[in-house]
Amino acid sequence: SWGYPHLRSVDVSTPDQSFEPGFAVAVVQQREHQGDVYGRTTRGLWVPMRDLNPVRPTAFRGEVIQDGSMDIAWVHTAQARALSKPAPHAAKQQSLVRFQLLHVLEEKVVTGRAYYRIGDDTWVSDRDARKPSKADPPEEVRPGERWIDIHLDSQTLVAYEGDRPVYATLVSTGRGRQNTPFATPQGVHRIWVKLLASSMGNIEDEEASDLYLIEDVPFVQFFHRGVGLHAAFWHDKFGHVRSHGCVNLAPFDAQWMFAFTSPRLPAGWRAILPSDFALGTVIRVR
Repeated sequence: SWGYPHLRSVDVSTPDQSFEPGFAVAVVQQREHQGDVYGRTTRGLWVPMRDLNPVRPTAFRGEVIQDGSMDIAWVHTAQARALSKPAPHAAKQQSLVRFQLLHVLEEKVVTGRAYYRIGDDTWVSDRDARKPSKADPPEEVRPGERWIDIHLDSQTLVAYEGDRPVYATLVSTGRGRQNTPFATPQGVHRIWVKLLASSMGNIEDEEASDLYLIEDVPFVQFFHRGVGLHAAFWHDKFGHVRSHGCVNLAPFDAQWMFAFTSPRLPAGWRAILPSDFALGTVIRVR
C-alpha cells in the first residue's frame, strides 16, 4: 500500500511512503475521497483503508502475587490435556484452554520433565504449561528496590519489590541464540529510557532481508541499546520465543510494568530518562 501526505495528492503525485504486507500503522482519522475511505496515520500520511485490517489485541494478562507464593502456571499450547499421573505416557484427561491459569499443588520431575499437580490425580506437563519460579535479587538491586526478572527458558517475567514477587506473566523474548542479532541479551541491565510509544522497524537497514515496521508500539522501556520491554498487540504467542530481541508483553501487562518501573512518567509527558534521583529499574535476563 501507499501513504500520501494529502488526500488531494492521491491521484496527482508520488506517495511519500510504501507499506509492505505486515507493516502496522495507527489510524487516528478517516475520510472519504473519490469513493474510497482513507485513514490518517499518526505520522500524517493517508492510507487506503481497504489495504488495512484492524488488529484485535489479546485479552491475556498476568497475575498479581498477593502472598509471595508463585504456585501458578499458564497453559501455553493449543491442544493441552491434563494427565492422570506424572508420567510420559499417562492417560489423558480433560482438555485445557490456552492461557488457562492453573494453581499448582505439587511439582515432580520425572525423566527430566517437570509435572505439575493441579487437582486430585490431575497433572500437567511442563511441555504444555509455563510456571514462573522465584529468584533471589541480583547484587545490583538495593534493599526493597523494585526490579524485574525475565527467565528465557520458561518465557516468564516476574516483578519484585526487594525479594518479594508482586506480579508474574508470560512473555515472548528474542528468537535468536545468545550473541546473535535477534537474541534477548542475558545479564543485569537498567532501563535507560521510557517511551509512551515508539515506532519499531528496520526499513532503513539496507542489508535487511525481512523488512518490518510497527508504528506507535505502546509502553516501551529500553534496557539494553534497542532491546526493551513493550506491548505487542500484533500477536498472542506469549510463552514462546518470537521477537527480534525485545521482550514482548500482552498490552495490559506492558501498561502494568510501565507504571511499576522507575523513573515514573509525569502526566502529559511522552518520554523520560533516568536520573541520579530516579534510577532506571533493574532488568535481569537469565
